[in-house]
Amino acid sequence: MQLNNYLRIVRASAWYDLIVTIGFVTPWSFALVHQSLSQLNSSLGIAGEFPAFAAAHVLMANLLGSIVTIWAILRLRDTRIEYGHYDAVGRILFSMWQLYAVAHGASQIILVFTVFEIAFGIAQLLPVRTPAITD
Repeated sequence: MQLNNYLRIVRASAWYDLIVTIGFVTPWSFALVHQSLSQLNSSLGIAGEFPAFAAAHVLMANLLGSIVTIWAILRLRDTRIEYGHYDAVGRILFSMWQLYAVAHGASQIILVFTVFEIAFGIAQLLPVRTPAITD
């Protein structure tokens, strides 16, 4: 894959992360995201659940939202091959834990996000052709 195309994928994955996780940054925005996902899950009759969250659960969601939002902004401001590779590894881990959660009763809505995690992970693991440096 050409370098410019690869960096576009890294930026696209950063935009995706920013859009999907910014709502997890504060307890108030997370409450809205959680309520919306719970309602969607119920209205579609999808298997699995989005249980009520205690304060410690909300803290973990906020930590996730905060670090992923910062990571997304870094990749948008300073897009690098190395960041794409690190991001791919993170996406493999996220995918594994999402699949684990669904297998243990979490809502199957999570699988929509898993598809994006796997797709961006694979795309960011593809070999990149960097331009030759000439003197």
